[in-house]
Amino acid sequence: MTRAAGVAQVTDADFEEEVVGERERPVLVEFTADWCGPCRQLAPVLSALAAEEGHRLKVVQIDTDRNPSTVVRYGVLSAPTMLVFRGGEPVLQIVGARAKRRLLQQLDGVLEQAATA
Repeated sequence: MTRAAGVAQVTDADFEEEVVGERERPVLVEFTADWCGPCRQLAPVLSALAAEEGHRLKVVQIDTDRNPSTVVRYGVLSAPTMLVFRGGEPVLQIVGARAKRRLLQQLDGVLEQAATA
């Protein structure tokens, strides 16, 4: 799997605890795979996001090939797909790699809510 530095890895086994159970801040989950070129492009963006916004946003990755239950549960059809969870529910879906600035723009509403919560 294309691992982003500073980004935690989650699995089918701990997804419920690490993502759905997180109540302090929203969670961005990247559904990724070893064979995914755009996932490799996204890795440094997610690393930077985790480092810069970690106080407001938890960033994790899940390998789609090794964790099929979570992939099916959330209807993920392509990699990379990012789902943002708030209070245990998915509130935003982003499909495909993004530049950091564009990703931050798309996450703006979620991050604003996190700042005021």
